[in-house]
Amino acid sequence: MGAPSAPGLPDTLRDNITLPAPRGPPSTATATPSSTHPLEARLLAWRATQDALKMESLRRAYGIAEPVRRGMELKIVRDGTFRPAALGGLGMGNLHEDILVLGGRDAEVGWEDVFKGDEFREPPAFHDEMEKRLRMDH
Repeated sequence: MGAPSAPGLPDTLRDNITLPAPRGPPSTATATPSSTHPLEARLLAWRATQDALKMESLRRAYGIAEPVRRGMELKIVRDGTFRPAALGGLGMGNLHEDILVLGGRDAEVGWEDVFKGDEFREPPAFHDEMEKRLRMDH
């Protein structure tokens, strides 16, 4: 027989469960890990609710222009930030986005900031990454 395992916990060595390596440049879909813990899902929903409440209070205080301006700035920062994986940019957070998000999350340190999980993965080649970013890979 094998070594005993704790009941109720998945045994990744016996079940041969592995995470696929992400391909291409980092995006918001690949940067956020998928979590199955219900508390984390509730915390993310709470944060989204708080952001919506802050935007609504800004709209009531300053008019529609303030939330629209902040949304445009955030979209520009999200779309315009690019750091190649060859320079260590794979999986990095976006400091500009953290500052612009309501509540100023630039002082927060999350689990993903410390344990990225991609230390042993081979980064994509610089030219492949640029071709994918500029949509030249078709």
